[in-house]
Amino acid sequence: MMKPWPNCLAKFLVLAGVAPLAIAYYSQIFQGAEPCILCLYQRVPFAIVIVLGLIGIFRPALAPKMAILAGCAFAIGAGIASYHVGVEQHWWASAASCGGGLSGEVSIADLQQQLTMKPAKACDEIDWTLFGISMATYNVAYSSVLAVISFVGAAHLRRAA
Repeated sequence: MMKPWPNCLAKFLVLAGVAPLAIAYYSQIFQGAEPCILCLYQRVPFAIVIVLGLIGIFRPALAPKMAILAGCAFAIGAGIASYHVGVEQHWWASAASCGGGLSGEVSIADLQQQLTMKPAKACDEIDWTLFGISMATYNVAYSSVLAVISFVGAAHLRRAA
């Protein structure tokens, strides 16, 4: 008989990955929030966690390993979000290509094309806050807590095995 705990943790991981992506896409599509490149990078760990959770659902024996990998993905996501918060707060400049710009050598045709294109959103522009806290800051807390939950869940699964 299969123990319910591995399946519960795997389902939790899928939900924990789907929820923030649903919120991000909802705010982008229906609320008009424009993501910068760092916002898009923050979505990748959640997509990875969804895949890991699905693997854990269909292969319960792999659930402890999937939980460890999910914890790592959440920790990386928290790191990306922390970096984004630093850019938002002007603690440092972004190394990502936030805000567009022209390369060194530009022809007239390149310049005309650049003028007709919409520039990329700057990573230090905050579209939305709740209680003065940006989405990136919420993501730091969310991803950090989920990293801990994933690692604790993996340890529990290993002990139960």
